[in-house]
Amino acid sequence: MAAAALPPAAAAWIGVTGWLARTELLAAQHDLNALRQSVAAAVVSHPAAVAAGAPAESAQERLLRSAAAHAARAHRLTTGPAWYTAAQLPFAGAPVETVRGLAKASDELAGEVLPPLVRAVPRLSAGAHAGGLARALTELQGQGDAFARAATVAADVQGDVRRLPHSTWLPAADSGRVQLSAQLDRLVPSARDAAVAARVVPAMLGAHGPRRYFLSFQNTAEARGTGGLPGAFAVLRTDRGRVSFERFGNDTEMDGFRTDPKFGADFADQYGDNEPGSVWQNSNMSPHFPYAARIWTSAWRVHTGRRLDGAIALDPGALGLLLRATGPARMPDGRAVTAANAVDLTERSAYADYTDVDERKAFFVEAARAAAGRVMRSMDDPRTLPALLSAVHDVERAGRLQVWSAHAAEERLLESRPFGGALPDAPGPFAGLVVNNAAGTKLDYYLDRSLRWAPGACTGDGRSVTVTVTLTNRAPAGLPHYVTQRVDHPPYPTRPGDNRLLVSYYAGTGAHLTSATLDGRRLEMISGTERGHPVYTLDLELPRGAGRTLVLHLREPEADRPPTILRQALVTPLRATVEPAPACHD
Repeated sequence: MAAAALPPAAAAWIGVTGWLARTELLAAQHDLNALRQSVAAAVVSHPAAVAAGAPAESAQERLLRSAAAHAARAHRLTTGPAWYTAAQLPFAGAPVETVRGLAKASDELAGEVLPPLVRAVPRLSAGAHAGGLARALTELQGQGDAFARAATVAADVQGDVRRLPHSTWLPAADSGRVQLSAQLDRLVPSARDAAVAARVVPAMLGAHGPRRYFLSFQNTAEARGTGGLPGAFAVLRTDRGRVSFERFGNDTEMDGFRTDPKFGADFADQYGDNEPGSVWQNSNMSPHFPYAARIWTSAWRVHTGRRLDGAIALDPGALGLLLRATGPARMPDGRAVTAANAVDLTERSAYADYTDVDERKAFFVEAARAAAGRVMRSMDDPRTLPALLSAVHDVERAGRLQVWSAHAAEERLLESRPFGGALPDAPGPFAGLVVNNAAGTKLDYYLDRSLRWAPGACTGDGRSVTVTVTLTNRAPAGLPHYVTQRVDHPPYPTRPGDNRLLVSYYAGTGAHLTSATLDGRRLEMISGTERGHPVYTLDLELPRGAGRTLVLHLREPEADRPPTILRQALVTPLRATVEPAPACHD
């Protein structure tokens, strides 16, 4: 069809140069795949290999230059009067516009975005091998401006690719756009993470003087908004890259210290009856981590009179990922805490091994102390530090690391990234499933969650959306009494293993619920608001071995793009499915 709208010579030129451009783009992609493998190998390479002249870095430079050269040639091949004119043609020019856009985007990525990110890896790894964490922090701090520029360009490229035609008559063009979009969806957040980390992490780790943080080990066997019950804790000290612990404790020590959280009327309406400022176990019911962090640090000041510089939250899943890089930790009784058993040991078997509450709490503290101590020692070991830093990235991607800073400039940056644990307040489609254990059980170890977000027909005020939430209680029979005991004293009969949850769905700003059903029966949900999000909450009894299905019908004002998914990190990850949106017709 393009040939019918263009002179034959121009059509032939586009055909030949388009084929050559595709060959160049495939070659660039081949180089980038090899580069990704080389970078991963460099992170965990033996320090002697780095000291010997860093051959991995030379290989990376060659691959980076080759990929950039191929992408630049593809871009040149798809410019000029013939390509520009063809791209303007109605319908016939859509794939031409797409190919031109893909070549330009690939050129910018290979030439401007990837070089600073890729070249930083061997420098950071070599710094870690040579001088430990302090040297790595110095290297990281020096990359701040370069990472910020790379993140900005990557976001601009992502926007350009999203504006390309989504459906043309040429499947190869459409497939290329989909593949590049998927790569950008991974690259842009990583580039932004790197830019924020370069500006925040050195200071938080004491590059400019000592810092102290409240470190909470969340028990995800009993769900809370930020993940799990705040159980064992530590006070972490950092000073010029040196990390140490000043003390360990458990939730019993912190319960009863009254603070007065002033987070606005919405917070008070949503959580005030649960007394998050004085009941430690309810201090993190909101999924917005900065709320919990401010309560924890305020409580610590009431308890000790000492200010803290921030708060950090981890869970046993995070410790398992970190121990995968460091090797097992050894407890005083000789028991090993490993990558394979960290979650099971602390969130299942301990309840069978220890019937005495004080002994069990002491065990949790010792397990946290052993695992955290093993991680701290690895931060001082040039042989394991690079792999540990890579594991920290895995923990962050899994949503099992949350960080808050009491320093306002740092916190503004942290809140912009997932590891800041902030509930996003930007407009646009949003889907957040948050559960809080309302029974006092430890049965959320056995909880399965799924969410399906299905956009429907367009209306004058947006689009209809159907959200289907399924919750399943897989608890087996015969669990210890402490795991199944009900402290909520419900006014109806229950069996050991039955659970109770406060189930909250967070919709996009401006959305509203039109109807809801539970297991096919219509019901009314409690309405609230948090950080601009409409919140719909249900008090749900979840019997052992049973599943419950909640269906919500909503109107979303903006549903032309996929929703941001809030993934509360529990033992078993959320299974989320987003259906494609039907086209809207004027």
